[in-house]
Amino acid sequence: MNNLKDLNIEKEVLPLFDYSLNTFTKSKILDILNSPLQSITEIELRQNILKGFANNQKILGQYSYTILYLKEVHSFLTEEKVEDLSRQKIKYKLFASKQEKTRYVSKFNQLILFFHRLNSQYITRLDLNLFPKAYLSQIKLISNFFSNFELIKYELIIRERRLKDSHIIELTEKINELRSNGSILTFWQAFFQFEAYLSISLGIKNNQFIYPNFTKKKIRLLNFYHPLLENPVKNNIETKSNVIVLNGPNMSGKSTFLKAVGLCMYFGHLGIAIPATVGEIPFCDFFSIEINRNDDILNGYSHFMTEVMNLKKVAEEASKDKRCFAVFDELFSGTNVEDGFEICKTTINGLSKFDNSYFFISTHIQELKSVSNPQIENYFIDCQLIENIPTFTYQLKKGWSDIKVGRILFEKEGLYKLLN
Repeated sequence: MNNLKDLNIEKEVLPLFDYSLNTFTKSKILDILNSPLQSITEIELRQNILKGFANNQKILGQYSYTILYLKEVHSFLTEEKVEDLSRQKIKYKLFASKQEKTRYVSKFNQLILFFHRLNSQYITRLDLNLFPKAYLSQIKLISNFFSNFELIKYELIIRERRLKDSHIIELTEKINELRSNGSILTFWQAFFQFEAYLSISLGIKNNQFIYPNFTKKKIRLLNFYHPLLENPVKNNIETKSNVIVLNGPNMSGKSTFLKAVGLCMYFGHLGIAIPATVGEIPFCDFFSIEINRNDDILNGYSHFMTEVMNLKKVAEEASKDKRCFAVFDELFSGTNVEDGFEICKTTINGLSKFDNSYFFISTHIQELKSVSNPQIENYFIDCQLIENIPTFTYQLKKGWSDIKVGRILFEKEGLYKLLN
């Protein structure tokens, strides 16, 4: 099972793509965001589906409806009791109460007018040639469901206030038929999935994300950034190794950088676009992104043991020939420096042997600079000293940073003087 909790998908990622009009669609979007796809073929299909929605923006750009109508129609079709009046026509015509007849007239007025607007304003006007053939069956399913209600005919009847008992009887028979063969539930699933794709495509357009291509042996990201930052610094990276060791002083932006890389890789595997101008990424089938350092209270683990167990899980998956993408932020900083160096060195060298996987590891342990392994690349987030004051550029550079910000800030705050 993927380890994705540190991406904060519901709180941070969902708002980037959530233009939904109801909770059902929002739930579908969240399902998509929580489920990386299992092959490049599936990913490319979703990319093309989303491109189809984007290319139909002339029709879908103003997609809207009254949310209350949706809730009422959904409840009527899926939850409320709707008798098949075709079996008791005379009884209904002669003995049904005015209240019952008024209820049916009101419900069917709402249903017909709601579906007619969706169908005439959006579904029938879509350019289906812009969608991949594999997705057309879902659009046709929606269209065919609408056709069950003879929307043009009934919309005119309702507009002219001519909805009669015979029409109500006919419509209740149709609803019961659709319920019995499962068509109603299937329709709502397809409809909310349609809206979820529309919402995500709007998020991609509004954030100006791009779709990545898939390669076999490298990660290449140009002008990528963390999409939640108001004025993000953009960086470039092109890996030549499968283990990236990221160093740099506190507050330099290592965690933000790791999250930006993690989001680009993860979004790509959802089949959605990424915050970059160019993206070339390898396909992976296991993700572990550890950025927030928390003790696992429920399982009784300290932070250090949590890291050990997460690393063990990643190593086990990589040993099974899984193509892993893993991020470890400040790995083993919770133990003493000597232990931290030894086990980090073992970890880095050991992970480098899994050449179908990719590992990003940030560290404060300066001694790791001495580790020599052609499968490892060292990067740092730049920090410059201007008049002995740390100035963070948040730019990625190759190599190792020797700036010790802790001592500088300690001295700047006068602690040497106070404590001596």
